[in-house]
Amino acid sequence: MATRSKLVAGNWKMHGGLMQNQDLLKEIIAGTVGLREVHIAVCVPYPYLSQAQLLLQDTHVYWGAQNVSYYAQGAYTGEVSAAMLVDFRCRYVIVGHSERRASYGEDSATVALKFNAAQAAGLTPILCVGETLAQRESAVTEQVVAEQLDAVIESEGINALAKSVIAYEPVWAIGTGKTATPAQAQDVHAFIRDRIAAHDLEVAASLKILYGGSVKANNAQELFGMPDIDGGLIGGASLIANEFITICRAAKN
Repeated sequence: MATRSKLVAGNWKMHGGLMQNQDLLKEIIAGTVGLREVHIAVCVPYPYLSQAQLLLQDTHVYWGAQNVSYYAQGAYTGEVSAAMLVDFRCRYVIVGHSERRASYGEDSATVALKFNAAQAAGLTPILCVGETLAQRESAVTEQVVAEQLDAVIESEGINALAKSVIAYEPVWAIGTGKTATPAQAQDVHAFIRDRIAAHDLEVAASLKILYGGSVKANNAQELFGMPDIDGGLIGGASLIANEFITICRAAKN
């Protein structure tokens, strides 16, 4: 069985401000010194990428963006290309977050294009997959997650996943305070890994699969203790230094 290092990535969503960002990042840097076994990242709003680069470039904390255009350049007002993110030395970019899929109409084919654009530029995409409450209650979680995964596999090939991260985010547990039980989360993580293993055992064994549904300081350790959960994509708790630091430390344990 492959040994996978943990990754804890903060998704700030549309939050932040220059002064509060500075305080938050400095606290995170100081509070996670020595956690070399854990990869730590923050995915910040576009306007703050320069600030993140300035404050984090000589530290152990990586940074990234929350979205990317699948176009390389052109007359696409308001869009940001993968090459622009690389200019700010981003390592990661989130693609296919449920809020993008639901609020901005991004289907799985669009997400696959964004995944490809990110990888082609040298970024590591964090591919989000997950089901709504209605879909879970209809017992189609695996069908939904499979479709979202397969769109990328069919478009880019299984080896593309070896240079990516997957985040399972049950949509019903995002921003609601609800969390899948560790067993529920583990079941879907295992399903994802098994589906990828059907294509390539080595890719499946080495792939980081994060949990992204209301991870908090008080539930992180139990979630991260599951065999197929390799860390977390953290929303609201990533904006509170002590919470985020505690979650990062839980990943070490």
